Amino acid sequence: MHKDAQGTRSLHGSVTSRVLGRLSGTQLLSNVPGDFAASLVVFLVAVPLSLGIAVASGAPLIAGLISAAVGGIVVGALGGSAVQVSGPAAGLTIVVAEIIHTYGWPVACLITMLAGVVQIALGAFRVARAALAISPAVTHGMLAGIGVTIALAQLHVVLGGDPQSSPVANLAELPHQLAHNHTPAVVVGVVTIGCMLVWSRLPDIGRLRPRQVPSALVAVGVATALAGFMGWPVERVNLPESMADAWSGPALPHPDQAQGVVVSVATLALVASVASLLSGIAVDRMHDGRRIRLNRELIGQGAANATSGALGGLPVAGVIVRSTANARAGGRTPLSAILHGVWVILLVALFTPLVEHIPMAALAGLLVLIGVQMVNLAQLRDLRKHHEVSVYLVTMTGVLLLGLMEGVLVGLALAVLVSLRRLTRMSVLTEERDGRWHIVVQGSLTFLGVPRVTDVLRSIPAGAQVDLDLHVDFMDHAAFESIHAWRVDHERSGGQVDIDEVHENWYERSTKLDAPAAKTLLPRGLARSWARRRSHDDTGPVSGLLLAGAREYHASTTERMRTTMRRLAHCQQPKVLFISCADSRLVPNVITASGPGDLFTVRNIGNLVPPYQPNSDDSVGAAIEYAVTVLEVPSIVVCGHSHCTAMQALLEGTSQDTGDAEVGQLARWLHHAGPDRAFQPASENVPSAEAVGQMSQANVVRQLENLLSYPVVRRRFEAGTLELTGMYFDLETSRVQILDEQAQRFVPVPEEVLSAPESDSQAHKGVGVTGTAEESEAAVKRAEPTH
Repeated sequence: MHKDAQGTRSLHGSVTSRVLGRLSGTQLLSNVPGDFAASLVVFLVAVPLSLGIAVASGAPLIAGLISAAVGGIVVGALGGSAVQVSGPAAGLTIVVAEIIHTYGWPVACLITMLAGVVQIALGAFRVARAALAISPAVTHGMLAGIGVTIALAQLHVVLGGDPQSSPVANLAELPHQLAHNHTPAVVVGVVTIGCMLVWSRLPDIGRLRPRQVPSALVAVGVATALAGFMGWPVERVNLPESMADAWSGPALPHPDQAQGVVVSVATLALVASVASLLSGIAVDRMHDGRRIRLNRELIGQGAANATSGALGGLPVAGVIVRSTANARAGGRTPLSAILHGVWVILLVALFTPLVEHIPMAALAGLLVLIGVQMVNLAQLRDLRKHHEVSVYLVTMTGVLLLGLMEGVLVGLALAVLVSLRRLTRMSVLTEERDGRWHIVVQGSLTFLGVPRVTDVLRSIPAGAQVDLDLHVDFMDHAAFESIHAWRVDHERSGGQVDIDEVHENWYERSTKLDAPAAKTLLPRGLARSWARRRSHDDTGPVSGLLLAGAREYHASTTERMRTTMRRLAHCQQPKVLFISCADSRLVPNVITASGPGDLFTVRNIGNLVPPYQPNSDDSVGAAIEYAVTVLEVPSIVVCGHSHCTAMQALLEGTSQDTGDAEVGQLARWLHHAGPDRAFQPASENVPSAEAVGQMSQANVVRQLENLLSYPVVRRRFEAGTLELTGMYFDLETSRVQILDEQAQRFVPVPEEVLSAPESDSQAHKGVGVTGTAEESEAAVKRAEPTH
């Protein structure tokens, strides 16, 4: 069973055995034609990008191709993603350029090796999931800052000049470059940018789909052909004659550089790891194959960086552009990434003269557009919906003005402050009616919210009666002191304060110097759905209570449910037809932890299903037919309960022949529970709770049999597309039991279900279980979350 993107899997055995098992596994060869074609597409995308990133980093050009080959082969063989492609990444450009500028290329190779070792250690200690704790706003802001830095620097190269030392200097020098540099190199760069923009927008012409050819390849090819045809004297790619000449291995730094090297290793390992893991998770949305295994992917990235540094290559990371091209071209296994690395090696070995025709200005133009595209406006719109644009902009500005690590740290600090503000957010609702004030405080009540609460409380007239509802998951000492002091002052002035704590008794326990030690979880659902109503709540009409509940629902729940209900407004796809008793003590959504859209519910006296007869009860029959044929529910549940008054009436001998017209319909209805027990002579003895419970359980079995009398139910049941389940709810223990048909008795819900984590994503497993206890367990394990 594969785990999701947040899951991990243990790595057993040696590295050699894992690699051999991965390469020889049938899964790797399950999509050979598709992976082969995708590898060619990725190869064509990777070559110009790798050369361009090497240029932007200030590294030897061959280093970009070395890292592309190593990233494809090593990460493909050892990594945990099915379709992610690794290689030199634009997101690492600033870090690598700074390292090369400070320590030189040989020491940069050593730093790349050591960063790979750190990544391997992080993966072995299974801490890859920690990378997901970084706010996406910080990550996207960092990438945007890097993109703007790359674009500004390479724009100077396109214009025939040299990049300056910082983004600010590049921006200041740009007008001069625009006014004074008009060389053939400028034309080559502009043509490259124009080709990429136009090619990606070309429409399909019949069966011809030009956009399937990578735009980067087309742009560089056109620019190269133009420069060659016109005979322009532009600077071109210069590769070494052999790999032996190209190799420049790692070297030890000067002793006084050791501290800086350690910081660089940690920085490179962190940035490369976060970029790879987030890219892998994003790519998972583009295919329906195996999900990424985070720790294994981190180990594969570390092994690739260690190898790339040793061979004189650039640092490696998962790259979203190449990975997207791989997924869209039909790649479904790591074979495509491995083959793309092989093609890069063959290119270097056999076709070096062809690569050396590429103008450097074409690579610069390519990088300008890549840098601009790293400022993703779609991501900015998403962050705006979540009110995190400030974090994004501050991080991007910090990267541009202060540097990569400084900008990221500033962004992280702001993200923490924004989170703290949200975690301590609270609301104060005020309502005044007939001189009585109703105040509702919701959220986390800390010293930050004390001024707001105090301002509202002080505005209440002296002597007024006040109902203060505290629906809070935290209350610090400052908040308690302010509320308690106001209460004392208000009661001294002749007022009355009634404090009702809906959730944890923070105020009451604080008065006893025994407040909870940590923040508590707010109850799901309505704010007061489980709170015991005060006596003053029961003095008005019942309709008033319902209206008050509706107002409370609007105040506490509507906003949280709006997205879900908007999605359900135009269709419903329930998983279960749930037939239960109309008893007010039995709440189906509560005992199954289900929500809107999960259950198609039928409730009646005694959870009865009249046997199928033409022109019989249309109410229950119509609901069954609609659920089974139109909604196509995969499961039907009949749920009885203890202390059922309908079953008690049966045991007491209620009959349709009693002559009492007021309960005549009830007696005829209860006939469907089973005529063998429904018309016993009346007894003066009240049936015991145990007898009522046994009758309720027998009634559930009887109603399951009645369900099979419906042709639509029997047809789907016999076809194996519909399951029937018996369920029983004990009111005194508040526990649910399910019917074990083989043992003909009700048994507790399997422990593995009861002990499952209670989270919003796994709050409710499917309740459709039938057959033996073993079959019931298997069905529960197979059930998917319904919300």
